[in-house]
Amino acid sequence: MLRIATRKSALALWQAECVQGWLRERGHPCELAPMSTEGDRILDRSLAEVGGKGLFVKQLEQALSQKRADLAVHSAKDVPFALPDEFVLSAFPAREDPRDALIAPFAKRFANLPRGARVGTSSLRRAVQLLAERPDLVVVPVRGNVQTRLARATGATVIRGGVEMRPAEGDPQGPLDAVVLALAGLRRLGLDGEVTEVLPVELSLPAAGQGALAVETLRASPGFEATAPLDDAATAQCVRAERAVLARLSGGCTIPVAAYGLLEGDRIWLRAALGGPDGKGGVTVVRAQMRGAAAEPEALGKSVAEALLEMGGAPLLEAARSQASRLPAPKRA
Repeated sequence: MLRIATRKSALALWQAECVQGWLRERGHPCELAPMSTEGDRILDRSLAEVGGKGLFVKQLEQALSQKRADLAVHSAKDVPFALPDEFVLSAFPAREDPRDALIAPFAKRFANLPRGARVGTSSLRRAVQLLAERPDLVVVPVRGNVQTRLARATGATVIRGGVEMRPAEGDPQGPLDAVVLALAGLRRLGLDGEVTEVLPVELSLPAAGQGALAVETLRASPGFEATAPLDDAATAQCVRAERAVLARLSGGCTIPVAAYGLLEGDRIWLRAALGGPDGKGGVTVVRAQMRGAAAEPEALGKSVAEALLEMGGAPLLEAARSQASRLPAPKRA
């Protein structure tokens, strides 16, 4: 019996159940081992402040190393670029749409957001790209599961401790003009009907690995042997190129970096972006893109990261690291 370590959120369970189904189809009996992680428990501070997205992964890796689980299922964008030596990402199953989605019940579209609109996201990557396009926006940090963040824009009732709670008008924790979430998570939970606009990658380039699942196992283990056939070559090549950008920049959720690869035959079109303070109270974003051999995704990712640094990304990277726990402040006209 294979044991699948997973977080307890609705989205994480959906993802783990997909992997469970695929394994059962291949003749592998398996069961879920849901667990809470530090990232799920600490909701009053940004991930950058408390250690990054690795907080969603650490407890699951402990379960693997202690043989309490045979594999772990993650959102690929949550997996740090550097893994402990004993672990391996054994499979990247076929990817969902990696783009970001806007939920703006009144404005509907990003271009229609009123001046000074309050937009919810705790992603530095999203924040710098949106502020670079619209410096008048006010970015409001939001944490919690998909449903909770969605409720901040829709004004829908949130269930907490079995009690229905609707944010009060004027409450700083109340409804926002919009929130930005990953389209993939909304689709997987059947909530994509709330989306008012799918943001083009030219505006909001996705996070490395966004929309993809990552299956983690110990090397040369029964979990590795069972899950390796779940790997989708096209997804794996693109995600490995994207993760190589992070590796070169030593980036995670504390650095505003984006990377998105698209397979074109035997080549990958890799786009990346790096943002940070512009020294004038606002933000700026540098972008780079290249095409390279799909058979060498890590080399392509490294080259694109080097291009970002050469185009002015080095001081942005240093500035972003020095302000890692803070979302960029919006410019005021």
